[in-house]
Amino acid sequence: MDKLVRCISSDGTLVIMAADTTQMVETAQEIHKPSAVVTAALGRLLTAASLMGSMLKGKDDSITLRINGGGEAGTVLAVSDSDGNTRGYAANPIVEIPLNSKGKLDVATAVGKDGSLTVIKDLGLKEPYVGQVPIVSGEIAEDITSYYAISEQIPSVCALGVLVNPDLSVKNAGGFIIQLLPTASDDTIDKVEEDIKDIPPVTAMLSDGLTPEEICKKVLPNFELEVLDESSPEYKCNCSRERVVRALISTGVDELNELAKDENTEVKCQFCTKAYNFSSADIKEIIKKATEK
Repeated sequence: MDKLVRCISSDGTLVIMAADTTQMVETAQEIHKPSAVVTAALGRLLTAASLMGSMLKGKDDSITLRINGGGEAGTVLAVSDSDGNTRGYAANPIVEIPLNSKGKLDVATAVGKDGSLTVIKDLGLKEPYVGQVPIVSGEIAEDITSYYAISEQIPSVCALGVLVNPDLSVKNAGGFIIQLLPTASDDTIDKVEEDIKDIPPVTAMLSDGLTPEEICKKVLPNFELEVLDESSPEYKCNCSRERVVRALISTGVDELNELAKDENTEVKCQFCTKAYNFSSADIKEIIKKATEK
């Protein structure tokens, strides 16, 4: 079972959240069956979305992360609710490229570096909040850090990791985000910089058996941390036939009339690949419903 922990420093100068998202990313891998490098990219984005989602206040709030840098993976998208439950996909799940110069999966090349990271927060208001920043590296963690600095003016540190086995299953996945609070001083910044200078990769800490709470303490040994809350996020799709019907209505009557010419229309959910089938009579009923409004 995955775990996400949020902590605050006892002096009230920063918060840190860390998560083990191994099962979440493994579920995404089983659903979408992507290549190793896309599993790493999607897994990092899902982990970031889960951590950022856990910061949302409202029960029905959600956050969407979309990154597209012109790489072969195309758009990679992840959505999280306020409990950190996620769903996501990559437009092109199969990308085969060489390892990078460090012998690691080349996420930056798969994602690309010529594009943007878009963050959409649906907080139940009339319009969602939308923030967009240019891609810094395509490695995703640095891009999340850049988003917070530019769009929300919150000094942050983000680290994300996904370790993929040779059989394409997920060995481990997780990440952490540190955010300075308005009470942080220059001394706080100096202590954080000193703490994270030689921190091992998230995947190494998970491989060593560290829990999210232990990761928080290992990342910030010079701070006394108190646990705010913890949760067990998972990969969870909220699709339904009713949602698909609403999506079909949004395509317009002309498009629905075209679909009605076919005996059967199959619509697959991008997040979980579940198929919904509609007969010609079903489509005509949807047209009737659309024109009655």
